[in-house]
Amino acid sequence: MDAGTRFRRAAAFLAPKRRAVGAVLSFALVIAALNACEPLLLKYVFDRVDGQGVATALGVGLAGMLALGLVRELLMALQNWLTWKTRIEVQFALTSATVDRLQQLPLSFHRNSGVGATMTKLDRGVQGFVTALNDLAFNIVPSAAYLVLAIAMMFHLSPRLGLLALLFAPVPIIIARAASHEQLARERNLMERWTRIYQRFNEVLSGIVTVKSFAMEDREKHRFLGEMGDANDVVIRGLRRDSIAQGAQNVSVLLARVSVIGYGALLVSRGQVTLGTLVAFIGYIGAMFAPIQALSGMYKTLRTASVSIDQVFSILDHQDTLGDAPDALALPRVRGEVEFDDVTFTYGRRSTDRPLLEGITLRVKPGENVALVGPSGAGKSTLMSLLCRFYDPLHGVVRVDGHDLRAVKQKSLRHQLGVVFQDALLFNESVRANIAYARPDASFAEIVDAAKAAHAHEFIERLPNGYDTPVGERGNLLSAGERQRVAIARSLLKDPPVLILDEPTSALDAESEALVQDALARLMKGRTTFAIAHRLSTVVGADRIVVLKDGRIIEEGTHAQLVQRRGYYWSLVQRQTRGLLPFTDADAPAPLSPAA
Repeated sequence: MDAGTRFRRAAAFLAPKRRAVGAVLSFALVIAALNACEPLLLKYVFDRVDGQGVATALGVGLAGMLALGLVRELLMALQNWLTWKTRIEVQFALTSATVDRLQQLPLSFHRNSGVGATMTKLDRGVQGFVTALNDLAFNIVPSAAYLVLAIAMMFHLSPRLGLLALLFAPVPIIIARAASHEQLARERNLMERWTRIYQRFNEVLSGIVTVKSFAMEDREKHRFLGEMGDANDVVIRGLRRDSIAQGAQNVSVLLARVSVIGYGALLVSRGQVTLGTLVAFIGYIGAMFAPIQALSGMYKTLRTASVSIDQVFSILDHQDTLGDAPDALALPRVRGEVEFDDVTFTYGRRSTDRPLLEGITLRVKPGENVALVGPSGAGKSTLMSLLCRFYDPLHGVVRVDGHDLRAVKQKSLRHQLGVVFQDALLFNESVRANIAYARPDASFAEIVDAAKAAHAHEFIERLPNGYDTPVGERGNLLSAGERQRVAIARSLLKDPPVLILDEPTSALDAESEALVQDALARLMKGRTTFAIAHRLSTVVGADRIVVLKDGRIIEEGTHAQLVQRRGYYWSLVQRQTRGLLPFTDADAPAPLSPAA
C-alpha cells in the first residue's frame, strides 16, 4: 500500500465527523485571520507614537488588541474542545473497528500473533494513528492558511523585507526532510521492539506459576528491564538527533529574524519604511516560521505515523479465510447429527505439509455419545476445531444435520455447540456472570438451576458473597474442580444440542472428578457428545469409542468390543492398568467374531 492510499484510508475515518472537522477548520481559519490582524494594530500604534493623537492611537490600538485577544481565546477554547471531542470519537470508532476485526479473525491469527503483540499493536497503533489524523485534519490547513496570510501581509508591507524572509523559509523544511528518514526507521524499530517485549511480558505474567516454580523471577525481570533499557536507548539517541534537528531549525528562524531586523532598521533609518512597518514585519516573521515549522514537523509526523497506520491496517486487512459466505444461512435448531466426510486437514496449504487429519469419515447420530481417544497429536482436538469451524478442512466436508458448515453462519453454528475444556476459562467477574456468559438474559433462577445440576450450588453458597463473589483472573480463586463445575453450569444454561468435552476431568483429584463426572452425565443426557480423553476410565460407558492415530481412524466400537479385538485400544488399556490390576493377556476375553 503506497503512502497516498494509506492516508486516504486513514482520512476516511474522519468522514462521519466532517461537520465537526469543518467547524474546527472554520475556527482555525478565523483564528489565523485574527492573528494576522494583530501586527497591523502594532503598526498603527507605532506609526503614531511620535506624532499628535498618540493617546487616541494607543487607546484604539490597545482596545483592538484586547478585543482580538478575547475573541481569539474564546474561539481557541471552542476549537480545542471540539478538536478533542472529535479526536476521541474517531479513536473510539477506530478502536471499535479494530476490536471487531480481531473478534472475527480466525484462531490462526491469534495463535501466530500472541496476546501481548496484538495488544501492543492495538494500543500504540491506534494512538499513533489518531495523532496522525488529528495533525492532518487540524494542523495542516490552519498552518497553511496562516502562512499564506503572513506572506501576503509581509509583501504588502515591504516586498524587499518579504524577499529576505523567504530566503530562509525552505531551511526548516530541508532540515526536517533530512531527519525524517532516520525517524521512520527508528519508529519501525521501536514498534518491533515494544511488540516483542510486551509479548514476552504477557507470557511471563500468564505463566507466573511456572516462572516461580523454576525460581526464574530475577532472570525474567532482568530480561524485561534489559530489553526495555535497550529500547529506551534507541529513544534517547533519537531524541538527541531530534533535538539537534529542532535546534538547527530554530537557528534558521533566529538568522531570519536577525537579518530582517538589521535590514529593516537600515530601511527605517533611510526613511524607506516606517517604524510601525518594521514592528509589524517582525511579528509576521514569527507568524511565517511557526506554520513552516509546523508543516515541516508534519512531514516527520506523517512518516512516523505511517508505522502506526501499518500496524492498524495489518489487523484490519488481515485476510479472514473463514469468513461467512455471502449467501450463508442461519443454522436452525439442530437435532445433533454430525458427519465428517473424507476430511483431510493441515495447518499449512502446501502439498508438502503433513496432514494432521487424513481421510476422516465419521457419522454420529443425534444423541450419541462418542469418545475420541488416541495419543497426543493424533488429531482429536483438531477434529473438534473443524466441528466448531475454527478452521476449514483442506479436503472433504463437515456437516451438521446435513448442512455444510461452510454454508452456514458461524455464530448460528456456535450458538448450538457447548464446549467444556480441560482448563475451564472463567472471567474475572462474579460466579453469576460467568454462568450467565452462555445466556446473558437468563434469570437468576435459571442460573441457580444450572448450578445445582452441575453440583456447583453448594460450594457457591459457601463463598463470601455467594453468586456475586468474583472468581479472580481465569477463575484462580476457585479450585480446578470448582472451575469445571461452573463451566459445566454455563454449558447447561446454554442448552446446546451438540456437546464437546475436551478432557474436562484429567486435572482433577478423585473426589472432584466424581462430582464433575456426575455433572457431565446430566449435561450429556439427550445431547450429541464428543468426549476427548486420555484417561480411558472416563470413556468406558461411551456409545462408541473412536481411536485416532497419526491423523487417521484406526478403530471404532464399544469398550468391550475394542478390548476383545486386542488392537491399539487394547494396548492403551494395558498401559493404563499395568501395575494397578492383576490383568494379563491370559485374562483377556477371546476376540470377537467378524460378525460381532
